[in-house]
Amino acid sequence: MTVQTIKSKLVSRMRTLVTRTVTDQIYDSLLLQGRMASWQVRSMKSIQSLQDAEFKVFSQWGQDGIIDWLIERAAIPAKLHTFVEFGVFDYFESNTHFLLENRNWRGLIMDGDQALSEMGERDPRYHRYDLTPKSAFITRENVNDLIMEAGFTGEIGLLSIDVDGNDYWVWEAIEAVRPVICICEFNAFFGDLHAVSIPYDPKFVCGQTQAERLYFGTSIAALSSLAVRKGYQFLGTTMGGNDAFFIRNDYASRLDGALIDVVSRPARSRIPIEASGQVTWVAGHDGSKRISGLPLVNTETGKIVTLDELGSIYSGDWLQQIAGSSLR
Repeated sequence: MTVQTIKSKLVSRMRTLVTRTVTDQIYDSLLLQGRMASWQVRSMKSIQSLQDAEFKVFSQWGQDGIIDWLIERAAIPAKLHTFVEFGVFDYFESNTHFLLENRNWRGLIMDGDQALSEMGERDPRYHRYDLTPKSAFITRENVNDLIMEAGFTGEIGLLSIDVDGNDYWVWEAIEAVRPVICICEFNAFFGDLHAVSIPYDPKFVCGQTQAERLYFGTSIAALSSLAVRKGYQFLGTTMGGNDAFFIRNDYASRLDGALIDVVSRPARSRIPIEASGQVTWVAGHDGSKRISGLPLVNTETGKIVTLDELGSIYSGDWLQQIAGSSLR
C-alpha cells in the first residue's frame, strides 16, 4: 500500500467522522430545542385550541407539541406509556419520534415501505429505546394480528394512523389495543360536512395516477362519527388541516377547562399535479373538483357516492378559512 493510498483512506475516514459528528450535533441541538418547547407547552394549563400547543421537531406539522400537551394534561399513567404508529416511512418524520426521544415511551412502528426494515442495530434508537420496527403493508384484515404479534395489546397511551388510504377502515377494525389518545390523518379535499371515505381496497396505494394523489383516506366528519362509536371525543386538528385528535371518553374530563375550543382546520397546503409535462399546484376547492367524480363510501349508510352528488361539501367556517379559492 502506497503512502498516497494510506493518506487517501485517512482523509476519507476523517471526512466520514466529521460528517457524522456534525450530524449528531445538529440532531442533539434539535432535541434540545424541542425539549425547551416541551417545557413551555407543559406549563400551559389551558389553551384556546390545539393549535396553540403546536411545535415541530420530527412531526410533519405541529403534532409534536399537541401530543406533548395532551399527554401532560390527560395525566396518562406510566403503565400506559406505550404507543403504536402506522405510516412512518423511515421514522425520521413521524408523530411519535419526539415522544420516543423526549419521554422514553415504548413503541411499535409499522410501514409498508422497506425503508423501515433498514432500521437495525446500527440505528442508535434501536438500542437506546424500547422500539419495535415492523415492515408490513397494513390492512383491516391483518392489523390486529400485526399489533399482537409484536407484543402490544390492551390499553396504551397513544395510537397514530397515517396510511394514506384505508385510514378509516383500519381504525374501525382495530381491537387489539385501546389507546387513550388517537390521531388519524384525514383528507380535507373531502370537505367537513359529509362522512365519506375511499371504498375499502386492501391493495390501495395512494397516487397511482396524478389525480389520485388527492384521492385517499377519509373525511373529518367520518372520523368524528367513528370516534363516537368507539368511545372517543373529538379535540380538534392541526393547523395544517391534516391530522385529527381524539381522546377516550374516560379521560376526556381531565381536559375540562384546559381546552377551550374544539377547532378543525381545512388544509391550505398545495399538491403538485403533473400533466403533459406541466406541474399545477392544487389546493382547496380546485383539489376537490379534480376528484369530484371518483367513488366514495358514505360511512353512515354504506352507499357509494361522489362529491358531485353531495353538493356542498364545506361548512361556512371552512369556506371562510379557505377564502381565496373559487367556491363550489
